[in-house]
Amino acid sequence: MKKNIAILSTAHIHTKSFLESLAQGTDGRTAYAIWDDVPDRGRRYAETFGARFVPELDALLADSNVDGFIICAENTRHLSLLEKALPVGKPVFCEKPLVTSREDLAAFRSLLASHPVPVFCGYFQPFSGEMQGVASLLEQKALGHVTRMRFRNAHHAAYGRWFDNPDLAWFYDPALAGGGAFMDMGTHAIHLARSLFGPVSEVFAVIKNYSGQYPAVDDYGIAQIRFASGVLGTIEAGWTQTGGIGGLEVTGSEKTLWNTGKQLVVGAPGQEATPVKPGPELPTRVDRLMAVLRGEIPAPDWRKDLEASIDAVAIMAAAYESAASGTWVEI
Repeated sequence: MKKNIAILSTAHIHTKSFLESLAQGTDGRTAYAIWDDVPDRGRRYAETFGARFVPELDALLADSNVDGFIICAENTRHLSLLEKALPVGKPVFCEKPLVTSREDLAAFRSLLASHPVPVFCGYFQPFSGEMQGVASLLEQKALGHVTRMRFRNAHHAAYGRWFDNPDLAWFYDPALAGGGAFMDMGTHAIHLARSLFGPVSEVFAVIKNYSGQYPAVDDYGIAQIRFASGVLGTIEAGWTQTGGIGGLEVTGSEKTLWNTGKQLVVGAPGQEATPVKPGPELPTRVDRLMAVLRGEIPAPDWRKDLEASIDAVAIMAAAYESAASGTWVEI
């Protein structure tokens, strides 16, 4: 069954891959139309992927042929587009993070209460087969009493000058990005940690620019996160990682789970480490939007993930507040 997807802004670096997914899908998905507040940019994408360019946002929102929306705007412009899209009553896939501040989060919560339509972000890590396997191990308490977790999500974007393309210059503009590398990469790590270990009570963070590249924003951050359960988490994120192994580590009283660089394994002193058995892989991003449109994701499931995305904003905001104040910040 054909599903017409409207793209609201093409600012994000992932826009191209989402449009490729729409173009290559065999389940009726199609890039129906594109709106962009930078018309030249939007028209370029529209021409490349055979979509209509619609210069008036309200006209596209009112188009009854649209089945769902993808928001690929700059981070701090998500809320204004969510405020336009949610009242239409159709599912919305919004790039991460959902919003970037406590104030915008409060506004989104109020908006969602009035317009409870399916909304989800561009997170993908909790839905992989491997992470579904980790979630199952934690549910079974296979590691014993978990005391701490660590996750690093980083690449070398700063040293690689990834954002020199004029279309991507907003990534190092605080007014548009809401932060730097920790906002960009840390949000994935925080969302995963929140999805696996539940709500967070307080955060302590150090977030700075260390490389001197894109100096208006941070390029690395590390946060200590105290979960309501008592688990202590460490989140690292940056644009300055030139090597090494990142990923997840979880320490329990009986066993530890870690990343070998090739796979996640579970081991204990005196025992041979064994690979994590994958669980069922769940749809993400454009595939998730299509699954929502087909009614394949029950409301409790997308609502549970949305709460994790909402909490990720609050945790991120607390991390930046902590970095500014040098103190622990409560959620």
